[in-house]
Amino acid sequence: MPAMLEHTNFTVSDPAATAAWMEHIFGWKIRWQGDAMAGGHTKHVGTESHYVALYSPGTPAPATEDSYKTVGGLNHIAVVVDDLDATEARVKAQGFISGNHADYEPGRRFYFHDSDGIEYEVVQYD
Repeated sequence: MPAMLEHTNFTVSDPAATAAWMEHIFGWKIRWQGDAMAGGHTKHVGTESHYVALYSPGTPAPATEDSYKTVGGLNHIAVVVDDLDATEARVKAQGFISGNHADYEPGRRFYFHDSDGIEYEVVQYD
């Protein structure tokens, strides 16, 4: 069996707020939450087999560079959904702005940025 990506971990300003919109938009659930390094807090949100770890050190520093120009920067997170239009409606209902729509082989996609400036790609395959 080839290796499988289990999770990714990134810093957010408010793990509870980010987890809440992820639960609403993507239908994910909190798998674990607790204290983390540097006096911080982490929430794991996702499915039974895959998740994102949302970490905050308590007082995170704001991003200073464009991630697409920074070696090791987080460029975007891609999420596959069954209903792109319904997901986009939930994204907009959370106050996020969608853009960069594209139809391509083998599917359709759009992108949005959350309140921390993290970019998400949402894709539906045919």
